[in-house]
Amino acid sequence: MKKIVIIINGVGGAGKDTLCDYVSAHIEAVNVSSITPIKDIAQNYGWDGEKTESSRKFLADLKRTFIDFNDLPTEYLLGEYEKFTKGTAEIFFAHIREAAEIEKFKERIKGMSCVTLLIRRGESISWGNSADDEVEKYAYDYYFDNDKELGEAEVDFCSLVLRILNDNS
Repeated sequence: MKKIVIIINGVGGAGKDTLCDYVSAHIEAVNVSSITPIKDIAQNYGWDGEKTESSRKFLADLKRTFIDFNDLPTEYLLGEYEKFTKGTAEIFFAHIREAAEIEKFKERIKGMSCVTLLIRRGESISWGNSADDEVEKYAYDYYFDNDKELGEAEVDFCSLVLRILNDNS
């Protein structure tokens, strides 16, 4: 099967990682987030890993600082993407929140099939930071409403991913 990048987005608590895990149980996939190196830095300097409104804002602000300073989030994703291109996994889930960062990553991986996917769950709430609060301000290729019981969500999401693979093969 052809390799594909699925840039996945959604506010905190939408179930993105759980849905990616469902797919990984059936198709070899890599699940990477642009916030990972930022979380690592934050944990080394006092962040306890809790995802509160204030810690989400802290992480979003810290990420913005590193984007402006040395583009760490994108460079991290590109390193993981490079490993993906040499491995056996078929899907690369790249979690990116900011519209400009999505576009930048897409531009940097030209030549690989790449689509965007927004996961929605319930009513939108404000987290107090632009990374979370502006996820709907992008025109995604695909949308998934994660509003069913876990078993149904797994079947529906895996079906969507299979459709994405077929659409882009």
